Amino acid sequence: MSPLSGSANILVTGGAGFLGSHLCERLLKAGNSVVCADNFFTGNKKNIAHLLRNPLFELLRHDITFPLYVEVEQIYNLACPASPIHYQFDPVQTTKTSVHGAINMLGLAKRVRARILQASTSEVYGDPEVHPQPENYLGRVNPIGIRSCYDEGKRCAETLFFDYWRQHALEIKVVRIFNTYGPRMHPNDGRVVSNFIMQALQGEDITIYGNGQQTRSFCYVDDLIDALILMMETPKEITGPINIGNPGEYTILELAETIVRMTHSKSKLVFKPLPLDDPRQRKPDISLAKNHLNWEPKISLQDGLKETIHYFKKMIAGNVIQLDKVV
Repeated sequence: MSPLSGSANILVTGGAGFLGSHLCERLLKAGNSVVCADNFFTGNKKNIAHLLRNPLFELLRHDITFPLYVEVEQIYNLACPASPIHYQFDPVQTTKTSVHGAINMLGLAKRVRARILQASTSEVYGDPEVHPQPENYLGRVNPIGIRSCYDEGKRCAETLFFDYWRQHALEIKVVRIFNTYGPRMHPNDGRVVSNFIMQALQGEDITIYGNGQQTRSFCYVDDLIDALILMMETPKEITGPINIGNPGEYTILELAETIVRMTHSKSKLVFKPLPLDDPRQRKPDISLAKNHLNWEPKISLQDGLKETIHYFKKMIAGNVIQLDKVV
């Protein structure tokens, strides 16, 4: 069954997280039955509280490093801490989530003959020497660095997906997600958009690492969810990997100045040393997404930041920041 037309049974791992909660919401609106699995390391029940009364929604507290037995037709595997502050907190568990989690979800897909989508990441390209990054670029990744638990974990997960495709004829879909932002981001996840907005709204110094000339692309969450669902619906011969992101490229300094201006903040810009293995450039080549999904981002950075700033303003006003911190 198609999630676009409704009535499919769908599992979303990491479904209470930033991206997962938006995906669950969208799938339910189309009339699908959704099982949300999350261990709540970075996910938050508040993200999916409004879905709990929906009879088509089921919430499971589950860590995908352990097997899961459910009857579904499609699996979106989004479970994994995705920001450095979170995935470096317990790097061994991060690797287990990517690798053991992939094995368990692929095993489930094989048993029930479900189509399965892997949320991979632009981090598989590491600190790239090719710009923008096409899917056939093999990357420049440090396998023993402090970020490698995430980078190499996701690379290994992609390997597993394609081995299951070759060995077991499993229907797989692999997307490489570039920087995404929007409402329900964790306020203390260390990502640049949430960091800058929270600092600006609270009148704190805006922390810029390096000289601020490193570049990133920023995709609004609604655009990204569109792409995930479209990818799941492609013919089975289209496996990916396919880059999903906004090709608009901004320096970190430009982003900081934009957020200060939009929040009318009096925050000052403060420069600190660049973290180890921090990529200098990041921009997706989305030619494959345009060709295979007929997709490209529609929401401008200005419009997306407006919605995200509004979300964090409400969060601060509700005085819920301390409750949401990861210890």
